Amino acid sequence: MALKVSRHAWMAMLGLPAVVYAGICGLMYAKQRDLIYYGQYTRVDPASTDFVLEREGVQLRGWAVNPDAPRPLLYFGGNAERIEARRDQLARLFPDRSVYLLAYRGFGASDGQPSEAALFGDALSFYDRVRAAHPGQPIDVIGCSLGSGVASHVASQRPVARLALVTPFDSLAAVAQSHYPLLPVGWLVRDRFDSARWLAGYRGPTLVLRAGLDQVIPAGNTDRLIAALATPPKVVALSYADHSSIGEQPAFEQALREFFAVADAAR
Repeated sequence: MALKVSRHAWMAMLGLPAVVYAGICGLMYAKQRDLIYYGQYTRVDPASTDFVLEREGVQLRGWAVNPDAPRPLLYFGGNAERIEARRDQLARLFPDRSVYLLAYRGFGASDGQPSEAALFGDALSFYDRVRAAHPGQPIDVIGCSLGSGVASHVASQRPVARLALVTPFDSLAAVAQSHYPLLPVGWLVRDRFDSARWLAGYRGPTLVLRAGLDQVIPAGNTDRLIAALATPPKVVALSYADHSSIGEQPAFEQALREFFAVADAAR
């Protein structure tokens, strides 16, 4: 005997995928910052930090390497990076620099909740504090992964002498779209980190360090950032490095040392 399916049943079955899709979109919108910021894996004792920066009633903490050296260098880390682990490497690479590392809100021993607007505002306050501590000195910046987005914003709003970007992207929204091609990411993402837009007017020397096996930032997103820069950057591709291992490569250290040594030689 043939089975008959009512019109209402057909409509219900056809509508189910739309309901599921809408639910997935809603979940991504609600939980997107949990997918961007992994500060819970980086928490440390506040007593282990070197300085406190207070902004909007939130205490941010970080570390200083060679703080008595004249020329400062700011470091902005990735979205799950324990930036204090980078201190020994930076001290070895830049013994004549004051290197400052600030933990984002919710990272390290910093209080608060991270967002694009909060990180951008904190980074500018951080820059201003370092500039006040080193009057008359040019300030250089390194940004890694998510930190490349923060560094790009700083370079658009403050004088940055030399800018190094590690595994950078054109925009975080574009990267997310590549990972979730079936979702309307452009409509969902609030924290966009639009580096290509921020850097369109930056004309200082720029170094781009990219990983040939990067499993997080697609090559096309880095290509589009490079194309958007007003001044062609120096690009160093580490063919056998991935997103996590690029900082461990000897060529990574050599490229950073040589890029910033030019500035030191010009003093």
